[in-house]
Amino acid sequence: MAIGGDALEFIDKKFYDLAIGIAALEVLYDGCRWAEGPVWFADGNFLVWSDIPNNRMLKWVPELGVTTFRTPSNYVNGNTRDRQGRLISCSHGARAVLRTEPDGTVTTLVDRYRGKRLNSPNDVVVKSDGTIWFTDPPYGILSDYEGYKSDQEQAGCFVYRFDPSDGSLTVVADDFAKPNGLAFSPDESVLYVSDTGQSHDPDWPAHIRQFDVNGSVLTNAKVFADVDSGLPDGFRLDTEGNVWTSAGLGVNVYNPAGALLGRIKTGAKTSNVVFGGPRRNRLFITCSQYVMATYVSATGLQTP
Repeated sequence: MAIGGDALEFIDKKFYDLAIGIAALEVLYDGCRWAEGPVWFADGNFLVWSDIPNNRMLKWVPELGVTTFRTPSNYVNGNTRDRQGRLISCSHGARAVLRTEPDGTVTTLVDRYRGKRLNSPNDVVVKSDGTIWFTDPPYGILSDYEGYKSDQEQAGCFVYRFDPSDGSLTVVADDFAKPNGLAFSPDESVLYVSDTGQSHDPDWPAHIRQFDVNGSVLTNAKVFADVDSGLPDGFRLDTEGNVWTSAGLGVNVYNPAGALLGRIKTGAKTSNVVFGGPRRNRLFITCSQYVMATYVSATGLQTP
């Protein structure tokens, strides 16, 4: 499948500096039920992602293809890595944030707030100070498809900050319908968080908000971008601060001011992206049953 022509939509001239018109959009795998949570391991040169309804995680290695990374996965959704390179995962099944240790054992970092079970942690990012920020919508407890149908114990759907150094868990944002993807700006002065409430109510949001980050406190909330198609499920930033987000049947790219620059059309309902490859210039895209990849001119903000 080739990117170019109708597959790339140029809305702003800046997108010509970010996209590569002759690059191919490659299908790396097509056997998922709902692919999500891609994370790149630069030190191992491989990609890991979640296939949530199949209760497994898969691994792709260049030239070698796809193997099973973990099954069962306890319905893991979003993934990232901490500053020590350990895998941090959001588990719908455990209703917890998990960490995979160097020996492969899995540690539960947090699964309760004020004594009550979390909803179903969805996506996660690690700040340079080691704190773990994650979203907690109810998607994993709404049915038995992506977790276990259960009652919601929390009073809402919050964005949390967890500090592994002392085990503290704090709510940093409490006014989302369904908080979902999240990522820091290159200098970590801004946190972007998407709200995908429109998945269950047409009157609810389908946008990305931004907050100023002051230590452990978020201030000056405002809408960064209203996604014009589908939902801003998951997203990543490049080193220039552009936001690459899922949006309906593709990926929307916004500049740091929130202006839409262009689109990559996958033709499938798109869930998330991550930058990878030796030069962090390959965009891996999870969409429906597929995992796709294409080369871009941008350099991904990917740590470690």
